[in-house]
Order: sequence, then structure tokens, then C-alpha cells
Amino acid sequence: MSELPPLNTETIWAILNEDIDDDTVNKLVWNCLGYRYNSETNTWESTEVLPEWKEEYPEPPNFIESRPATVKLTRSIPQANKQLLKEQLGFKGYKIGEFGPRQTRRATAANWLLSYMKEAGLNDYSG
Repeated sequence: MSELPPLNTETIWAILNEDIDDDTVNKLVWNCLGYRYNSETNTWESTEVLPEWKEEYPEPPNFIESRPATVKLTRSIPQANKQLLKEQLGFKGYKIGEFGPRQTRRATAANWLLSYMKEAGLNDYSG
């Protein structure tokens, strides 16, 4: 698997601004959820994934294409962290007519990653 960008606010903004491709966005979330790529077997392993994810998604889901996976991701964000994109980054959202499901799902992934950073003590809100 290729190197992932660092988990920081610059990367979160790159997700929102579509400077990072969908595959990399997925891999960032997968990595934080505990999915690990085994290059010897060319498979994803879920031994470090929480049971509530591993049960439903033994293989890492495509969050950009799958509404159910994105809904689960949204529900897993603690209530106090639901508005982090706006509160911490000042993200005002997308303009009407300039976004669709793909951008909404990317924003969900970005918010989830920002919440993950906060919960893991990786606070980098200087971006």
C-alpha cells in the first residue's frame, strides 16, 4: 500500500477541497478503523478492527460509494464532535448546486477523521 498523507488539518482540508483522491480518503479511514493491508497476501486484515465494524464489514468498505457505510461512520462520531469541521476548521460547507453525495461523503470522512484525531489526542487544529 502506498504511503498515506499525515493525519493533520492540512490533510483534512485536502479531503474537503478534493486534492486527495477517493481511494486515499478511504485508506485513511480504514487505517484509523484498524484495517491493515497485508502485501504478502494482497488482502486486508481486520484483526485490529472493532467488533462493531468487523462484523458488518470484514473487508474495508468504500465510504465514498457506500451510503450505508457512511451512515455508520456518521453515527460513530461522538455527539460532541459532530460539528468539528465548522467549529475547529471554520468549514462553511459546500455551496448549493456545487456538491453531491460524493462531496457529502468526503466531508463525513473528513469530520470522522477530525473526530478520531481529537479522541486520540492528535489535536492539530492549526491548519
